Formats: sequence, C-alpha cells, structure tokens
Amino acid sequence: MNDLPHTALRGTLHLLWVSCLVTPLVAVLREPSAMRWAGVLGLLVLAVAYALTLRGGRIRWLVAATLVSIPLVAPAGPDEMWTWAWIGGCSAGFAALLLTGAWRWIAAVGAVALAGVVGFFVDRDHTTYQMVAAAVGATIIAMAGLPLWFAGLLEQARAGREARAELAVSEERLRFARDVHDLLGHRLTVIALKAELAGRLAATDPERSADEAFEAQRLASSALEEVREAVHGYRAVSLPEQLEAVRNVLREAGIRCTVSDVPVHGERATQLALALREACTNVLRHSHATWCMIDVAVAEEEVRMTVTNDGTEKPPGEGNGIRGMGERLAGLGGQVSTNRSGDVFTLQVVVPA
Repeated sequence: MNDLPHTALRGTLHLLWVSCLVTPLVAVLREPSAMRWAGVLGLLVLAVAYALTLRGGRIRWLVAATLVSIPLVAPAGPDEMWTWAWIGGCSAGFAALLLTGAWRWIAAVGAVALAGVVGFFVDRDHTTYQMVAAAVGATIIAMAGLPLWFAGLLEQARAGREARAELAVSEERLRFARDVHDLLGHRLTVIALKAELAGRLAATDPERSADEAFEAQRLASSALEEVREAVHGYRAVSLPEQLEAVRNVLREAGIRCTVSDVPVHGERATQLALALREACTNVLRHSHATWCMIDVAVAEEEVRMTVTNDGTEKPPGEGNGIRGMGERLAGLGGQVSTNRSGDVFTLQVVVPA
C-alpha cells in the first residue's frame, strides 16, 4: 500500500469514502423490509475495514469486506438508486490509490466489472451499474490521485535536498582530510628518513646523528603546529572565499542566498569564516529554508555577522556547534546569539573590531 504522508490528504480520502457511502446508506434506510439492517451491517463492516486499512492494515481486509457487503447491501434499497454500484465505484477508485504497480488498475477494472455482475443479478441492469461505478471511481482518482502524486513528488524533493546537504557536509570533511594529508604526508616521510639516518650514524658519526635527530624533532614540532592550525581554522580561512562557498552550496541545495560582504581581516575574519561554516551546516541540516541572508557589518568597536533563514523546524537553542562557536569566540571577546520569530531563525556573531 502507498504511504499517505499528509494529514490533509488522509482527511480528503476519509471524506471521499464517507461521500461514497451516503447514497447506499440512504437507499438501505429506505428499504421497508428487514433487509435494511443487513444492509446497515454491510456498510458498517466496510467503514471499519477501510479505517483499519488506512491505519496501516492490509488491503485484503478491505477486499474481504467489499465481498461480504455484496449479499448484505446489494438487495436492499430502491432499484433506481443502484445501491451497490456506488460501493463498486468506491472500491475501484481506492484500489487505484492504495495499491501499486499494475495491480492497482487490474483491481480498479475488476471492481467495475464486479459492479456489473452484481447489477445483473440484482436488477438485471449491469450497464447502469458499471457506468455508475466507473464514474464514481474516476471521480475519486481525479480528486485524490493528483494530490497524492504531488505529495510523493514533494517527499522525493525533500529527500533529494537532504541528500545534497549530506553531500555538502561529506565534501567538506573530505576537503579537511585532504588538507591534513597534504600537511602530514610529506613531513612524516622526511621525519622517518631522518630518524632512520640518525640511527645509522649513531655509532660512526655521533655529531651528525645528533643533527639529524634534532632536525627530525624540529619537523615533527612544525607538523604538529600546522595540524593545530588546520583543526582550528583550516590554516588560513578566507572570509570572502567562505562566503562564496556557502552561497554556492546553498544555491545548489535550492536555497536563495543573498550576501552583504565588507572587508574583514586577521583573526576576526578567520573566526567569522568558521562561524559562517557552522551556520551554513545548521541551515542545511535543521531547516527547510527557501531563502537565507548573510550580512557582515563593521562598526567602530565591533564586527557583526548576521545569518537569517526561514523554514526552521527546531526551537532556538544552543546545539554543540553553536556552543563550540561561542567558546571559540569567547577568547576574542566575541559572542553568539540566536533568535527565532515564527519559522525565521537568526544567528548573530559579534567580535571586537
């Protein structure tokens, strides 16, 4: 059975089902004989089976209830209301919505044909029964099938957007891994060679061996310092380059992005670039934004970066990323604040100028 993701669509399907049962119910209640109660029982069985099916039950329950309703409902009601033809049409329409593949159309056509068989045995009028069933089924498909199709497209678009966000994060991790590899690969090779040379010269040329060991130590210290710089800021993070990268990533994710940039240099620019990277990750992971605005402004005593986006789902608060951002900026006398108004989320980063 297809997924029915939206409450509004579920409500539409319930309404259509109830509408299909109104005419059979009126016909059954107008039946003067005791068959009216058998008809009411058949309609009640159908309603319960349908509710169970939409709540996650198997479609076979609805099929069994439809078949059980034939001897209970079909003989009841005036001939001119074609009582069971409405149920057959309802079954045809919902078969096309609840089943998948070729089975949906086989079941829909089978339900219309079954309505004709019931009409032949009850009223000797299979043509009218089939016409009523086909019209009801087509109406249900037109009224609910198109919204369900659009809902499926929206779910696919959302999944694709989440995949793009994960891809952007993975690419950033790969870039960092390449930076670390470039930093350490050559240095560690040279350190290993110098350590091996120092070991060989220890017995024959102690002075040169000591020089090689000292050089290996110096290279190791230099490599460690570069790794620390990479971890804390990818060595030299350019704020303009990071702004451009964030704008491209957001646009690729289908988010309209506008950037207001002013020249900021030094450690302040590095910290703002790192904060911008974290803000971009939050937009991609924790919202369904359609637009994002990034504004960088310099006053006499402070530099202020504001990132605003719509589509926020999570309540405002400090996650690990924002908390870590605040801890880094605290060393510079900076601060981080967040605010949410409706579905619009604002992240503001302030550092001394």
